[in-house]
Amino acid sequence: MPPKWRFLRRSRVLQYRDAKGVILLDILPQGQCINAARYCSTLDRLKEAIRRKRTGLLRRGVVLQHDNATPHSANLTQQWLQRYGWEILPHPAHSPDLAPSDFHLFGPLERHLGGMAFETEDDLISELRNWFDNLDVGFFRVGINSLLSRCKKCT
Repeated sequence: MPPKWRFLRRSRVLQYRDAKGVILLDILPQGQCINAARYCSTLDRLKEAIRRKRTGLLRRGVVLQHDNATPHSANLTQQWLQRYGWEILPHPAHSPDLAPSDFHLFGPLERHLGGMAFETEDDLISELRNWFDNLDVGFFRVGINSLLSRCKKCT
C-alpha cells in the first residue's frame, strides 16, 4: 500500500464546511471508534468553531447534514441536536450521491495527494489542513449548491 494511504486508512478525517469553507477539521485518532459520545464531542468542537469563525450563524440557525449512521441517530446525539436547536438536512437512506464528500471533495483531494508520500500521520494531517485552507471559497459554494440541487431531485 502506498505510504500516502497507509495513514488515511487508519485515521478518520471529519470535516465540516459551509459555502464559505471548512469550519472544523477533526482528526479521529488511529484506532478510535466514532460512537455517540465521541460524535457529540465533535459537535461541541464544531459549535465552538462556528462561534469563532461564523459570527451570528449560531443565532440564525445551523443546518447539518449527516447520514443515518448509528452515532448520528443515537439518542444522545438527538438530545444534543435538540438542546442546541440544530436542524438536520434529510439524507435519504442509501443515497451516497447526496454526500458532498463523495461527489465534490474526494476527487480533487485524491488528485492533490497523488504521488505524495508522508513520513508520519502528522505530516499527512498538516498537508490536509494546508489543502483545505488554500481552497478557493468558490469551491465550497459549488459543493453546497450542488448538494441543494441534488436534494431537490429526491423530494
